[in-house]
This record gives sequence, structure tokens and C-alpha cells, in this order.
Amino acid sequence: MNICVFLSAADLDERYTRPAREFAKLLGKGGHALVWGGSDVGLMKVVADGVQEAGGRLIGVSVDFLSAKARPGADEMVIARDLAERKKLLLDKADAVVIMVGGTGTLDEATEILELKKHGRTEKPVVLLNTAGFYDGLKEQFRRMEDEGFLPRPLADLVFFADEPVGALAYLEEHLGVV
Repeated sequence: MNICVFLSAADLDERYTRPAREFAKLLGKGGHALVWGGSDVGLMKVVADGVQEAGGRLIGVSVDFLSAKARPGADEMVIARDLAERKKLLLDKADAVVIMVGGTGTLDEATEILELKKHGRTEKPVVLLNTAGFYDGLKEQFRRMEDEGFLPRPLADLVFFADEPVGALAYLEEHLGVV
């Protein structure tokens, strides 16, 4: 599988890097490719390192104004003109999406894929990896949206919430029929 991971490029502490590294190793050992924002800094670097060390492929999609931070030695690297093109390319290259901890850019990417799913524009599986309860508030907000009629599809059809990396990858492999 080509698994797109939306995540932060910030340098974060061990409570976030450990699960990200664990997911990356599972992804690489499973023979999967990482599709990511292409940066060689922060949590993006941690995940790319883990995937590459475990034998997985790296497919990066950077953006023009961040191209100086693009990872050298990726199996594939595309430089998009702007963030909108970057998001489109990331999703086009992916079979599935995992949302890890991040800031406003990650939240933007997450809501875009969920909006596409809500309208039936994609059926790619989406997992929100809720490391250290980072997305508890967002999960509660999504449930409120569902309960109060703001979502035309059940929340479970849009996103799977996983607390641990192994559960995230197992869901994707099962959903896409990968053994």
C-alpha cells in the first residue's frame, strides 16, 4: 500500500516520536510506501527514517516554498507549486491516509480528506492515530457533529480512530485486503 501520513514537521518529545517511529517501522516492514510531505525535519523526518530503515519506500510531495527542507534520497520527490496542489498530489498517490499529531496544516489536510469522503469523492480508508490522546477534543467534536446531524454519513464511515500504531496499520491492511 501507499500510505499517506499527514503529520507535523515540528521537533516533538518522545510521547509523540515513539509511536510515530513504531508506526513507521510497521509500515516499512509490511512492504508499504510512505507518502508524506517530503520534509526532512521534525516528526516528518522521524517517520521517513523509520520507514526507510525498515525497508519501505519514500514518496515525498514537498511544496515550492519548503523545497529546501525536502528529504534527499527519497525514492520519489515531487515539488508542488502550492499547498492545494500538494494536498491533491498526496491524496492521488495514496491508497489510504493516516493522520498523526500536527498543527493547523495537518488539521487542514485531515478535514479535506474527510470532506471528500463525506461527499463520496473518495473511499480511501482514513485513520486518525490519537497518540497520547492528542485528538480527544477533535474526536468529541466529530461525535457532536454526527449526533446533531451535521454529517450525512456515519462518522465510522469517514474515519477510524486508533490509539496505537499497530491498530492503525491493522485496520488499513484489513480494509484494503492486504495480508
